[in-house]
Amino acid sequence: MSITEPTTRTPSGGVWAEVQSSAEFAGLRRRLRTFAFPMTAAFLLWYLLYVLLADYAHGFMATRLAGNITVGLVFGLLQFASTFVITGCYVWYANRRLDPVAERIRAEIEEGRR
Repeated sequence: MSITEPTTRTPSGGVWAEVQSSAEFAGLRRRLRTFAFPMTAAFLLWYLLYVLLADYAHGFMATRLAGNITVGLVFGLLQFASTFVITGCYVWYANRRLDPVAERIRAEIEEGRR
């Protein structure tokens, strides 16, 4: 008994060029940039604030909140937390705004409609 593998169509370079120049693909890229650029800027500003406070606001960062827990330690831990929050936001955004469009484009390519 032989198992047949699914046949997939390998698109030519012309197909990829056509997809890349399509309005639907341009919209997909615009949606990605709409999320990625502002989120990246926000994270970098947040990180820069942490670095500047650590370097120039020693007294503030050394303020004890509870026991040996300082403002600087909390800010440092929030850097890690913000990374996970951003990742979760991206997954949520991609599942709703990016993946459906990307799947539609992929299906069109595989079915030979492009």
